[in-house]
Amino acid sequence: MNLQQRRAGLNQRQSSFNQSLLTDTPVSIGVIVICAIVFFTHFQPPGLALWPLDSGFFTPWQVISYAFLHGSFNHLFFNMFAVWMFGTPLERSWGSQRFLTFYGACVVGAAVIQLLVQMIEGGMYPTIGASGGVFGLLLAYGVMWPNNKIFLMFFPVPISAKWFVLIYGGIELMLGLTRSMPGIAHFAHLGGMIFGAGLLYKWGWRPGMTWKR
Repeated sequence: MNLQQRRAGLNQRQSSFNQSLLTDTPVSIGVIVICAIVFFTHFQPPGLALWPLDSGFFTPWQVISYAFLHGSFNHLFFNMFAVWMFGTPLERSWGSQRFLTFYGACVVGAAVIQLLVQMIEGGMYPTIGASGGVFGLLLAYGVMWPNNKIFLMFFPVPISAKWFVLIYGGIELMLGLTRSMPGIAHFAHLGGMIFGAGLLYKWGWRPGMTWKR
């Protein structure tokens, strides 16, 4: 299979950008709405957070439910802004079913990596937040549109999506290894990227498709 065929395989739907966000990207908008409702209604039962396997509090559904919980308004805002910024164009390109599969895989993958890290480190604390899924979306955005420019408030210089993904992933790895910012699940973020990359590879993506463009 050549690169053109693989690129075509990643784009599953030809969508009109004249449609509304609500009807064209129901999964992305649904994630944003549900996370906002959960946060603002203060519905944060401990049993929905992701607990370590040997904590006595772990249940299987936590590998999904933890992604709907957020610890602060900033935590919620930046994650949901990223879902809107990166998730909606992906859902429009892929269709809602494939997008949901990808986002769910990244969320679960981030949880798996976080559980493994806690088993190794012996940490006994819960994990919450959609960041693992968000990092998977960021990776996918960089794969689909590697040369699109990203402009962020804290980094006011336009940078190509592929370089932004590479730099951000490298920073997360460094912070995770050095433990420079405790209280943040850096390896879970990387887990979302890793599982997302694996699924994209299964769908036909190869690194050369990104770096040769």
